Amino acid sequence: MIDHMGISVSDFEKSKQFYQAALSPIGYTLIMELPASVTKHTDVAGFGEPPKPDFWISAGTPNSPPIHVAFRVPTRALVDAFYSAAIKAGGRDNGAPGVRPHYHADYYGAFVLDPDGHNIEAVCHEHE
Repeated sequence: MIDHMGISVSDFEKSKQFYQAALSPIGYTLIMELPASVTKHTDVAGFGEPPKPDFWISAGTPNSPPIHVAFRVPTRALVDAFYSAAIKAGGRDNGAPGVRPHYHADYYGAFVLDPDGHNIEAVCHEHE
C-alpha cells in the first residue's frame, strides 16, 4: 500500500495554486506546508483528504520524464469536475473525460498536464 508520493515542480507557488484548484473537486485540500528551513532541503506542500496529506509537491527541478499520478474517485461526475477545475486552473488537456475501454469496460478517466507537464488523472472504476 502506498502511503504518500511526491513530485518536483519548477514554480512552487504556481503549482501549489494549480493543485489547490484542480484537486478541490475531488476532496483534496492543502493540508501542510513546510519551508526549506524545516525540511533542510526545499519548500514542500502536502495535499490530501484531511487529516493526512498523501500527495506532495516540492520546489526544484521537475522530474524527467514527467510523472503520471492518478487519483481514484467514486463517481464519474467527480472525474468531470476535476478535469474542468484543472483546465480552468491552467492545466493542459491530455485526454478529456471519457470511458477508456482498452483498460477495462468501466474505466472512466480524464488527463491533464500540470504546469511542468506531469500527467495528472482522475479515474473512476465504477459502472455508470
